[in-house]
Amino acid sequence: MKNGILQCATLCAALPLLCTATAATMTQASYKRDVSPILHDYCLNCHEPGGKGYQKSGLDMRTYQSLMKGTRFGAVIKPGDSFTSILIQVVEGRVHPSIKMPYGMNGGLSKQHIAVLKRWVDQGAQDN
Repeated sequence: MKNGILQCATLCAALPLLCTATAATMTQASYKRDVSPILHDYCLNCHEPGGKGYQKSGLDMRTYQSLMKGTRFGAVIKPGDSFTSILIQVVEGRVHPSIKMPYGMNGGLSKQHIAVLKRWVDQGAQDN
């Protein structure tokens, strides 16, 4: 009986933490607050005019508008659909290893950064 009470007490203590974590993953992602800093820190060194990624693809990631314009080959974001969005495919490594992004970054983006990008795309890729 003591063991059951202890397990219940442990679960009750952990429940608020689980609810907080779930609520955090469900909050509205913001381009300015959440996405832009990731792009700035991990993508802009290549994906702005003069950068290697820009030269190869035409993808300029300096602004929301230029990101949504995509590459000379087409869009990289499909609002509402992170699974088929090229941006998500390349950061997750679901493409050829030669184009996994960020290029040359051992291990790639963290799971947390990828989750933010996916949530933003799935929520409509808004300019917010």
